[in-house]
Amino acid sequence: MGACYTLVALSLLFAIAAQLGTAEVHYHNFVVQAKPVKRLCKTHNIITVNGQYPGPTLEVRNGDSLVIKVVNRARYNVTLHWHGIRQLRTGWADGPEFVTQCPIKPGGRYTYRFTIKGQEGTLWWHAHSSWLRATVYGALIIYPELNKHYPFNKPKREATVILGEWWDANPIDVVNRAARTGAAPNVSNAYTINGQPGDLYKCSSKGTVIVPVASGQTNLLRIINAALNQELYFAIAGHELIVVAADASYTKPFTTSILMIAPGQTTDVLLIANQPPGRYYIAARAYVTTQNAAFDNTTTTAILEYKSAPCPSKGSSTTKTSKPIFPSLPAYNDSGPATAFAAGIRSPSPAPVPNNVDVNLFFTVGLGTFNCPRGRTCGGPNGNRFTASMNNISFVLPRNLSMLQAHQFGIPGIFTTDFPAFPPVQFDYTAANVSQALWQPIPGTKVFKVKYGSTVQIVLQDTNIVTGENHPIHLHGYDFYILAQGFGNFNPRTDTQNFNLIDPPLRNTVAVPVSGWAVIRFVADNPGVWLMHCHLDVHITWGLAMALLVENGVGKLQSLEPPPADLPPC
Repeated sequence: MGACYTLVALSLLFAIAAQLGTAEVHYHNFVVQAKPVKRLCKTHNIITVNGQYPGPTLEVRNGDSLVIKVVNRARYNVTLHWHGIRQLRTGWADGPEFVTQCPIKPGGRYTYRFTIKGQEGTLWWHAHSSWLRATVYGALIIYPELNKHYPFNKPKREATVILGEWWDANPIDVVNRAARTGAAPNVSNAYTINGQPGDLYKCSSKGTVIVPVASGQTNLLRIINAALNQELYFAIAGHELIVVAADASYTKPFTTSILMIAPGQTTDVLLIANQPPGRYYIAARAYVTTQNAAFDNTTTTAILEYKSAPCPSKGSSTTKTSKPIFPSLPAYNDSGPATAFAAGIRSPSPAPVPNNVDVNLFFTVGLGTFNCPRGRTCGGPNGNRFTASMNNISFVLPRNLSMLQAHQFGIPGIFTTDFPAFPPVQFDYTAANVSQALWQPIPGTKVFKVKYGSTVQIVLQDTNIVTGENHPIHLHGYDFYILAQGFGNFNPRTDTQNFNLIDPPLRNTVAVPVSGWAVIRFVADNPGVWLMHCHLDVHITWGLAMALLVENGVGKLQSLEPPPADLPPC
């Protein structure tokens, strides 16, 4: 391939009006456009926002309203998703293409309008069209309301650490090539921290991110996994991390040296700069649960640098040019630290977990295959095509209208409401060798309908079809309590007894353990059509998704707002 790639010829114009807890409205113009960026010795034209990769950090307060004007000057369709924002009654601003809106076509424009209600902490925004998310993303930080404070001592300094994934190719070409062949797409060439691979990769030393700290001070690090397809282990050499929030929900503080962050998840940690002044690697590398699958086996780094570290001097063994200390990271296939980290996250006080469940659902999640077209050999298992599904339904996006528009206006033929509440066939989901008669799902655009105000409980069960895998499942429009997680097949007679109904974590993305299960619960108090999907983008591309249709309740305040006048046409 050539030395220069045009990833996306895209220019988006953002204009943000954020009411920062007062009557004053602050306007910001954001321009997203193609910009040459050098990574791994090659120059690439990638999507940037205001010339930045990652895009600018949006800083707002709980209670603020945002107005984001987007103009698409690309050759690709695009939408934007505000990951983790509840979008109460404003599903039109949620962003997944053909679910809540038709995409913004080249030359088109759309204004996203929504209000932050009752949320604080770290979230993020990203593209929700094809694989544009590989470069279109940025942090979204929600501070407490004015005159309110964190539930922990205010740190002296804050820093945002965004983990990403880099291809030496156009990511859209990567996924399109895989779609043609039926094979898994090529893995990435590097991971990144704030857009930089770090000095373990060739030609990357000069751009390595430096995070300065002062001895004795407490720092708040906001860590986001924006990688397209990879869960990541994260650590900082010589330092323990105190977890204080996850997915913009405060947690009971706990100390750990290792974080496992899945794509879509965020984790806020306090770091006390209590080590000898020097330089310490911040590092992240893959956590992989699939058997015999190719993956990007590289490590991205940044450097935690003490401001009081001695300057270069003759004979000095610890200088600002010395090699940083490297952290101890788990083996890529070691699930123990991931399990321990997930178990450590708890709500900070007794949580208002809904007790009476109105809707019990059981969703299998996992891979599968479709037959290759006659006369061809495809690149998936047994010469077939890779696919994925939930409850044996491989999700297919509409193409003529968004699902939310079809729901709002009663237009038939876009989706059906017969998504199964339970697997159509029950089997040993985590058996070592699942019969190949169960490998092929049914393609469809189906939703499960829920009445407003219902308490919903969902068992998410991984399957070993093709191979088991840790799946980060994200639910749009909602936070949910994670009541329990475990390995093997979920057993309602015994596993229900272990539900945490006191202080379970409140999240928007749950990592369903490989060959295991997770149980989530929430109140369906937000009307609209809400996508639930695996946040490994290769899996949602293959169909590992479904949608919940939450009906309007009684009156205006329990009903979806009318669609905006500038909603993009299909």
